[in-house]
Amino acid sequence: MASVISHAVAAVGIGACFYRPDIPKRVWAAGAVCAMIPDLDVAGFRFGVHYGDFWGHRGFTHSLLFAFVLTSIAAIAAVFRKDVPAVSRWPLSLYLFIASASHGVLDAMTDGGLGVAFFSPFDNRRYFFPWRPVRVSPIGITRFFSARGFAVLESEFIWIWIPAAVFVIGALLMRMRTAKG
Repeated sequence: MASVISHAVAAVGIGACFYRPDIPKRVWAAGAVCAMIPDLDVAGFRFGVHYGDFWGHRGFTHSLLFAFVLTSIAAIAAVFRKDVPAVSRWPLSLYLFIASASHGVLDAMTDGGLGVAFFSPFDNRRYFFPWRPVRVSPIGITRFFSARGFAVLESEFIWIWIPAAVFVIGALLMRMRTAKG
């Protein structure tokens, strides 16, 4: 898996495409949380759930259906908020879905694990992308603070953080150009 931190970074980068000044900052935080939630499946290890099981790591919680369900719950909660502009709800739902789905996409770009069950529960096969430049993150906080954990952060910095920053800068430049034009 990519680290939880990098999943949040990717979500913030994606959010640059949906940014509007009238949208509360907690929406962007919600996107980061939606991008991190799929890794809660690692708790299953403590309860005897195996890595390759339906509820195992990178199983159902990393699927596109799970991203849709998670996004739907977040969107329903947003409907009842008075400070989220009604005109923004569909684009924000799309943002939350892309942020949630980005989790599996990043994990499919790592060099370890069993792959991602993108189409669960309809197809529980696990998939990787052919190009996998991101080092797989160790599971567990104590293992993360090691030489391997720092190598993972270096890999994620190159393949996730820098592209996310370039994406944000590009979105800002396009927004400024559109505002002038």
